[in-house]
Amino acid sequence: MARGRGGRSERPRRQPKAAVLPLTAGTDEKVKISKRHWRTLAHLLPYLWPKGRSDLKVRVAAAVVVMILAKVVTVWMPFFYKGAIDALTPQHALIAAPVVLILGLGLMRLVTSGIQQVRDSLFVRVGQYAQRAISVETFTHLHQLSLRFHLERRTGGLSRLLERGANAIDTLLRWLIFNIVPTFIELGLVCTILALRFSPAYALVTGATVIGYVAFTLVVTEWRTKYYRDMVAKDAEAGTRAIDSLINFETVKYFGNEKWEAERYDASAAAYARAVEKSTNTLAVLNAGQALIFSLGMTALMLMAGFDVAAGRATIGDFVLINTFLLQLSQPLNMLGFVYREIKQGLIDMERMFSLREIAPEVADRAGASDLRVKGAHIEFDYVDFRYDPDREILKDVSFEIRPGQRVAVVGPSGAGKSTLARLLFRFYDVAAGRILIDGQDLRDVSQESLRRAIGTVPQDTVLFNDTIRYNIAYGRPGASEAEIVAAAKVAQIHEFVASLPLGYETLVGERGLKLSGGEKQRVAIARTVLKAPPILILDEATSALDSHTEQAIQSALEAVARGRTSLVIAHRLSTIVNADLILVMEAGRIVERGTHAELLDAGGLYASLWNRQREIAEAEERLEQIEAEIEPGVFEAVPPAAE
Repeated sequence: MARGRGGRSERPRRQPKAAVLPLTAGTDEKVKISKRHWRTLAHLLPYLWPKGRSDLKVRVAAAVVVMILAKVVTVWMPFFYKGAIDALTPQHALIAAPVVLILGLGLMRLVTSGIQQVRDSLFVRVGQYAQRAISVETFTHLHQLSLRFHLERRTGGLSRLLERGANAIDTLLRWLIFNIVPTFIELGLVCTILALRFSPAYALVTGATVIGYVAFTLVVTEWRTKYYRDMVAKDAEAGTRAIDSLINFETVKYFGNEKWEAERYDASAAAYARAVEKSTNTLAVLNAGQALIFSLGMTALMLMAGFDVAAGRATIGDFVLINTFLLQLSQPLNMLGFVYREIKQGLIDMERMFSLREIAPEVADRAGASDLRVKGAHIEFDYVDFRYDPDREILKDVSFEIRPGQRVAVVGPSGAGKSTLARLLFRFYDVAAGRILIDGQDLRDVSQESLRRAIGTVPQDTVLFNDTIRYNIAYGRPGASEAEIVAAAKVAQIHEFVASLPLGYETLVGERGLKLSGGEKQRVAIARTVLKAPPILILDEATSALDSHTEQAIQSALEAVARGRTSLVIAHRLSTIVNADLILVMEAGRIVERGTHAELLDAGGLYASLWNRQREIAEAEERLEQIEAEIEPGVFEAVPPAAE
């Protein structure tokens, strides 16, 4: 062998640093946040103009043209009001003119509405493409992250993060592209018309009103963002607690803690309600200030227009025209605070989702990594060291080999490092030193996909998808035929049980497979491993959680699966590995003994101690079963209860 070394008062969860705007952010911090927002938009733009999708590019270009056209028509509509008003004055008493203008105004409103629908119809496919592409890429990336990440994550919080990130894409498209940008296009057109047709003073007052309105809205919205953020955090906390509690439904029932869970959820809901109240109160301040600024601007323009009408420099229709321009601008501006917050929150939510994609996988394929070529499935651990944390050593100088077709078992006390061997063989982690080889190929030099394709496993805790029995078995090799699924089920000795069910293979197994017993879940796991047909098999304490009778039935199925395959068996019950070709005994991350069952018993070491202890327990259980069998039925019922 080669010897190379290679409660209620719980504080809310902190949000990811990249997504938080400090409550007292200085100028430098705000600049950094602004840059991050622009970077997030830059990440989004390629999905709105996707390479190789000329059909989507045409839709984007057409939607932009239609959007501009809609604003031109919108700005044109007030001239129909003006014409109708002027035509109704005594100097223009012809009834036909105002009728035509009023009909034209109705037609223009219809055209504007139709144009907006065309715009939305053109852009919906682009928006859905962007949302789907980003969501799928993020989902795929999450599956590429290390086991360490998924052991530390909180499912409820991560689910909310992904949901908010996907929804943020639609938010940004709807409000930024179809609200903010068109509003400023309209403002530019209105100011130009007012300056050219009347006086630059009109454009100046209009622009000052809008700019003051926008500035006030942004400042106040920024101030009240902390209350909104607190509301979102409390919402996420309540959601996380609810999901976590429902996932652990059985544990809640075991300990009768339904009331405790309801109180914890109520505490989160109450905190959320208080945050909503604060956010709503600050909204009232925003709305009042907006109304004041807009009223001042409107009053100033109306006074200017009134003086011009009195002086004969403008008509009544001009007065209505100016008023209508400002009223039209007020409609999107009234929602500016909400839109700004939605856009800002959308940017934060997208930034959080993009930040997930920036997490580098702890284990990654090397450039040009080749596929694993399995010939005999010879496995070699060559002086392997490993630690989950720098100060927590798990394995030290672990060396052994499993020859093709051999069955090697690993035993030892809890925490000895047995299951870590399986995780390293799957390359969920990389070794700190040493090498792991399969047919002479270092696992770090081959692709993870080809490596995991060559290994099958039956874990101790089998978790099934909330789908049918057929789906869970076929998961070993998606696309397998019905005959192959049934054949695998027969090898795993579960076909007869499935056939006896009313829905057969279409039976739903429930969340995490809770509708099946432990033995039934294990058989399903064995069946999907059989279907995968890997040359290497890992059995990670696959029967330790089962009763003796079920264990014997499962053991025969496991032996059938392991026949002819290179197998690594991590065992708790030593009676299941007495026929192993080699037994490794681990303690504190090291191999302290190795040999066959007989050799290790003769050595009288740790293995012999574990064996004798388990034999004593097994003999005690057998004596208890014999005593229970000898007791006549009903004997305990015949004994009268003790007097209270």
